[in-house]
Amino acid sequence: MKRFESGSLIPGATWHAEADTEAEVVRRAVESLRTHHGETEIRPEMIERIKERIVDTDDGSKNQALDANLR
Repeated sequence: MKRFESGSLIPGATWHAEADTEAEVVRRAVESLRTHHGETEIRPEMIERIKERIVDTDDGSKNQALDANLR
């Protein structure tokens, strides 16, 4: 599962998007920018900023990372 917290890009924002794929998270984030923030043009740079802030929320991955650090 992937997650984007809008507050990581827009100070004070509390909205988030969560989906199975990065592409779907980006689509939802862009939709939010258009709907809630009145953005009419989403530049490629904004898409890149969103992608940079997407995190993996898969508990299995977190556990594997923790296990790797303990070795």
